[in-house]
Amino acid sequence: MAPAERPKPRFRKIQSFDTDYAPCNITQYVSERSGMQVIIADRQGPKVNGYFTLATEIFDDSGAPHTLEHLVFMGSKNYQYKGLLDKLSSRAYSGTNAWTATDHTAYTLESAGWDGFAQILPVYLEHVILPVITDEACTTEVHHIDGEGNDAGVVYSEMQAVQSRSGEIADLAAKRLLYPENVGFRYETGGMTDALRNLTIDRIRDFHRAMYQPRNLAVIIVGETNHDNLLEILDEFEESIKDDIPALDAEFKRPWIDSAQPPALKETKMTTVEFPESDESVGEVLVGWFGPNCTDALATSALNVLQTYLCGSSVSVLENILVEREELASSVACWWESRPNSVIYFQPTGVATEKLESVYKRMIELLKDVVSKPFDMDYMRSCIQRERRQVKFQAESSESFFSNNLIMDYLFGDRNGETLRDMKTLDEYDTLEKWTDEQWRAFTSKWIVDAPHVAVLAKPSEALATKLKTDEEKRLAARKEKLGPDGLAKLAKKLEEAKAKNDLPIPAEVIDRWPVPGTESIHFIESETARSGKARSLGVQDNKTQKIIDGASQGQLPLFIQFESVPSNFVHMSIYLGTAQIPTAVKPLLPIFSDNFFNTPIMRDGAKVDFEQVVMELEEETISYGLRSTKDMGDPDSITIQFQIEPEKYASIIRWVRTMMFDSVFDVQRLKAGVQKQLADIPEMKRDGRSMSSEVSMAFHTKKESYSASKRALVRAVYLRRIKKLLETDPDEVVSWFEQIRKSLFTFDNMRVLVTADVGKLADPVAAWDVLGDALGPVREVAPIIKPHNHLTSEGLAPGSVGAVIVPMTTVDSSYSVSTTKGITSFEDPRLPAILVAIGYLEAVEGPLWNAVRGQGMAYGVYFGRDLDSGLLQFKVYRSPDASKAVAAAHDAIRRIAEAEVPIDRHLKEGAISQVVVVFADEQSTMASAASQNFVLGVVRGVPLDWHKKIMRSVRDVTDDEIRAVLKSLVLPVFEAGKSNVVVTCAPILEENIEKAFKENGYKTQVQPLAHFHDDYGLKPKDGEEEEEEEEEDDEEDGSGDEYTDESDSD
Repeated sequence: MAPAERPKPRFRKIQSFDTDYAPCNITQYVSERSGMQVIIADRQGPKVNGYFTLATEIFDDSGAPHTLEHLVFMGSKNYQYKGLLDKLSSRAYSGTNAWTATDHTAYTLESAGWDGFAQILPVYLEHVILPVITDEACTTEVHHIDGEGNDAGVVYSEMQAVQSRSGEIADLAAKRLLYPENVGFRYETGGMTDALRNLTIDRIRDFHRAMYQPRNLAVIIVGETNHDNLLEILDEFEESIKDDIPALDAEFKRPWIDSAQPPALKETKMTTVEFPESDESVGEVLVGWFGPNCTDALATSALNVLQTYLCGSSVSVLENILVEREELASSVACWWESRPNSVIYFQPTGVATEKLESVYKRMIELLKDVVSKPFDMDYMRSCIQRERRQVKFQAESSESFFSNNLIMDYLFGDRNGETLRDMKTLDEYDTLEKWTDEQWRAFTSKWIVDAPHVAVLAKPSEALATKLKTDEEKRLAARKEKLGPDGLAKLAKKLEEAKAKNDLPIPAEVIDRWPVPGTESIHFIESETARSGKARSLGVQDNKTQKIIDGASQGQLPLFIQFESVPSNFVHMSIYLGTAQIPTAVKPLLPIFSDNFFNTPIMRDGAKVDFEQVVMELEEETISYGLRSTKDMGDPDSITIQFQIEPEKYASIIRWVRTMMFDSVFDVQRLKAGVQKQLADIPEMKRDGRSMSSEVSMAFHTKKESYSASKRALVRAVYLRRIKKLLETDPDEVVSWFEQIRKSLFTFDNMRVLVTADVGKLADPVAAWDVLGDALGPVREVAPIIKPHNHLTSEGLAPGSVGAVIVPMTTVDSSYSVSTTKGITSFEDPRLPAILVAIGYLEAVEGPLWNAVRGQGMAYGVYFGRDLDSGLLQFKVYRSPDASKAVAAAHDAIRRIAEAEVPIDRHLKEGAISQVVVVFADEQSTMASAASQNFVLGVVRGVPLDWHKKIMRSVRDVTDDEIRAVLKSLVLPVFEAGKSNVVVTCAPILEENIEKAFKENGYKTQVQPLAHFHDDYGLKPKDGEEEEEEEEEDDEEDGSGDEYTDESDSD
């Protein structure tokens, strides 16, 4: 008997269309039995990214939406094992993650290739729709009180770390002013700590029951998708859950759309809030208006263009006056948030505390002035055209462009697909190009100038920092006294029982039901390499692109140029420059030089052209441009000048390169403005515990001559203050230092060029560079790229003598740490495959470190540094209630594996090997990144272009003994006194216990204020002019034992 014919999947295609501005097809389906939507953006590349999105609305600060983002991963109805989803994903070349926004929760599945994605999809969706929400999972993931009476839990620790940040406080204050209590946008969906302490499991379950229904779920996929296979999988999934979900005709209110909408603001409201900070010099201003419906494509595109016109660059009105001319702020940020009534925000940053109100009023005054007279319609048209170019560019090059737009449309658009069709074209920009001055002024008046708004002035307060610390100490002391030893012992037992229940081992036969997929469906983007000039010394290939380059005019200048040919509509141009030749004494000026590079006057035909004109001309000819560090290319000590342009602008932009290198003018007023902007940003940077722990660690391990050391905030905090005074007293000397930097950077032997394009479309790809000619100086061999390990100090070459350094910071509620030991120095080190697998094994979701640290509520995350050839191996703790405990737990877990007390899990190892493939897919996820990776391999690292293919083969052969060997020889020393150094930034209340713990583990210890690590690079104040100011700062920091925090490794 023939098998019964499989019924057709019950998904109806709503629509399918190609976008006319990027190679992408968008298809929308809906399930006729559950209401689930499926929206696919088909585009080529190795990555398939899923965003399983639920509209989530709540009317309190309990944090229930955020807790589900974590609890979903703890097991589901048919897969009742914590960690199963992530173990399966890692073996299937995939990774999972999630985020909670005010209006939605999105669960992500990023896969290399369709086969891995398809294997994990139904298991993942069951976790989302039918999770097992247990008391034990809530204990560890949400909130618990540990055996010492302290609050912990993954969600609690995460929110504790951000709740006192200035930006969070200002944002919440603005929400409270904009929205009444019956509107969900008013609330902190991440959860306030006092509410999280009282959140019940029943409240979480009720929220899941209400919101996590298939008819409130969109399966959004971006990447190469097998539609028939997808619909079959989803049909089978729906069949498996049909008895567990509400009927499609049951009552259901669509979040945000069927809910109460916020009333219009009747009047402008202003409030002042405080945030804890010992440096009371700089605060924040946040101003918000209600805007148009986010699904109105014309109005929101007009809003994007208007924000570009008002504060998109140094020539736009608000930036030009508030930042460049009046030096009242370091920048003016602007954005809008997608909602049925969108919210338009303007935020002057780096504002002196005493000027917060006056800067806010000045900004409002400037906005009124804008509409009181005609717009600069030439500049407005330039903004419209540039905005359109940027949208096209993002659609081709950004992985998030389509997902962001599809999520927004699902949340707030028409479910029948009407609003989604707006993504087919960019016709709205044609309409905007026809708008008159009167229309633009009317639009600006309607939404901003004539509309009431809310304003939040956020002031730093040392008194509040002290009060919060004291109140927290009293609260915890009272709790401990109330609980007593018996109560604390019961809590400790409850926690251990919860951990034991959560961490039940997954039987091997369960995981083996899913085989490791093949790699056939992973379609890597191929970029064809060609070289000219001095780059030919690296070797040339026999391919079509090399023939095009060889057949083109070679010109007079044998510049080092590598071409990468991809089928792109755009040109990515990078001029790669080493910084080694810059004298160390002036190297801290390089961040100012970088900011000033495109924002400075030039000489043209003997006449000076103002910087505003320069910026306007550059914006007309480019999609984007900038100068930044090459840290993400594996070289922290070089910089790159970058342009994204259309092919017909190729020769013109090369002429601009010459102009900005050699015809620019170091204008004293521009330099003053640049210094003032960066000084205003320093306090904010010094509030970040994560980045400060890295900066202090760098002070011990990295030579001052390196760019990465010289650009630290802890250097600029002092150096730039003295430069500011020198620009008043001896500007010629400062200008001469900038000239030194120019002469050091722009030489023939210090320049390498990367051009990524459809090379056949370029006119004169090589000879066009002749315009640089004699200005670059004599033709010489190109200077070698200095490897990171050559910048290590004697301590960096053999860490261990410093010990543990604890830096208390009032702006931090938790702790961060960086542990450093000796590492490898080459990507061709024979141990590298074993290191990659070993670290991947340790860091796996639901792997050894996850279970030992995050799963125990000891930190939000722990991980190893990724600079594998730096000569250092670093272990980092992120957002921990006590970093010393997180380090100790990680040490014990790794030691037990290294010493074979714990066997190496075969499935985790398979996952670690698969994740190496995922990393390479990530590095080549777009045409530009695939091309850049060829440059990184061949030029920066000096390894063959097929290096990653060799590594992918090698990691499959790594043995368990090789993993244990590298754990013993390379990884365990990072936890051992005498072989490693540790830097911890922490809340002052944690300082004593953390120092005690490291001392007990054999480390020498010292406690220092952040100011102890300031470095002036030998630039001393003249005639004692700065002593008083510095003494005040030192007294303040020594007295409070505080300091500053934040997370970026800034360029």
